[in-house]
Amino acid sequence: MVEIRDLFAKHNLRCTQQRMAVYETLRESVSHPTAEELFRLVKPRMGKLSLATVYNTLEALSGAGLVRRMPTNNGCCRYDANTHDHLHVSFRGTSELRDVPAALSDALIERLPRDVIEDIGRRLGVVIDGVNIELVAEGRPAAEDGDG
Repeated sequence: MVEIRDLFAKHNLRCTQQRMAVYETLRESVSHPTAEELFRLVKPRMGKLSLATVYNTLEALSGAGLVRRMPTNNGCCRYDANTHDHLHVSFRGTSELRDVPAALSDALIERLPRDVIEDIGRRLGVVIDGVNIELVAEGRPAAEDGDG
C-alpha cells in the first residue's frame, strides 16, 4: 500500500481507501475489466463504495497516466493498469480484451518502422510518444497461457 500511496503522491492524486482498492484490484487483474466489473470486484472488500466512485477514480487515474482507458467494439470501455506499450487482442462479438504475450508484443513493437511513426507525427502535427495496437480476432479466445 505504501507503494500506491507514493505513486498517487507523485501524480498529485488524493489517496483514499477507495482509490487504492480500485487501483490495486485493477493492477492485479488480467481481464481488463469495465468500471462495472471492477465495482463488483472491489465492493465485497470495500463496503462503502459506489459505482460513481469507481468511474471517478478511473477518470482520475487515467488522467494521471496510471491507467489506460480502452474503448471496445461494443461501446463500453475497459481499463488496464499496464500503461507500457503493448498489444491487445479483441474478439469480435464480445467486449473481451486480452494482452498479447509480452515477448510477442515486444517483438512486434520493436519492428515498427520508427521513420513511418515519425512521419505520421509530422503530418498530423503531433509527437507520437506511445503505441497502442489492438489486433482483432474471430472466434472465442483460447485459455490463458500465463504469458500475458
